[in-house]
Amino acid sequence: MPVATAPARAESRPLVPLAILGLALLALAPTFLVEGYRLFQLTLAVIYAVAILGLNIVTGYNGQISLGHGAFYAVGAYATAIMMASFGMPYWATLPIAALICAGLGYAIGFPALRLGGLYLALTTFALAVAVPQILKYHAFEEWTGGVQGVFIAKPDAPFGLPLNADQWLYLFTTVIAVAIFLLSWNLLRSRIGRAMMAIRDQPIAAEAMGMDIARLKTRTFAVSAMITGIAGALSAIAVEFVSPDSFSVMLSITLFVGMVVGGIASILGAVFGGLFVVFVPNLAEEISKAAPGVIYGVILILFLFILPTGFAGFLRRLAGPLLRRWRDGATTNQDGR
Repeated sequence: MPVATAPARAESRPLVPLAILGLALLALAPTFLVEGYRLFQLTLAVIYAVAILGLNIVTGYNGQISLGHGAFYAVGAYATAIMMASFGMPYWATLPIAALICAGLGYAIGFPALRLGGLYLALTTFALAVAVPQILKYHAFEEWTGGVQGVFIAKPDAPFGLPLNADQWLYLFTTVIAVAIFLLSWNLLRSRIGRAMMAIRDQPIAAEAMGMDIARLKTRTFAVSAMITGIAGALSAIAVEFVSPDSFSVMLSITLFVGMVVGGIASILGAVFGGLFVVFVPNLAEEISKAAPGVIYGVILILFLFILPTGFAGFLRRLAGPLLRRWRDGATTNQDGR
């Protein structure tokens, strides 16, 4: 029997990347079907999905609670805005630099902070989220950050004479970057390093007994997570055309955490649903009640978590589980009949 099931499992491995590519093609459709503000909202949803993916890597897959990823989002946004406004760099060239800056910051913070773990780490990262907006307002940095006034940048036009307006091109550009990050993250989490990350999350004592350097792996995971969230922040600066300290309050970190839980913890695909949730559900709540949109949003969130406690990705796994088992059983039967 093991000989028969192995090929079936091998054949099922391409399903996730194929699903990501299929969703990518579906995500590109709004470029030509949606216009104006709705397309801008979808662009923000894609950006938030990338940021939530970064948080999910360190929290969902490595088991470290972070309530401060909004700080890396802010640093990535400001890095891109400053490079575009002060140095005239093209928007696409700022992304790798912003990624490196956030990765370095994440490593520097993660090196001491991740030795705490648990609730102590959550409080440490929460303090980071509180401090960063205040640092951005500090008068010594006003020449670069613009202080409380922030920094304005121009939205890029489509290159090479493509028949796309600025919103269409930005959505297309953001989606392509997001798909690349999701595929790279999927490969990372399915690699030996990804399995080590999950081993540390589930059985840290056993992982250490097997010779894993837990502190180093946690620090590197935090750096990768900060880098991905920083890229999302850089994309948000380009999309919104403006950055200011008040745009990156503690609520941003809470919003990313909510998106991760709603989409599904330890789920790559769940980040997409989380991004859609944090962008569109608050708007829906405001349409239902302009007097108390926060109350409506809270009720929707509680109902969602009550009905889908494992997030939207967990709900899809429960639906797809029987179909996948049936597909595997069919593949096994075909292997036995050969």
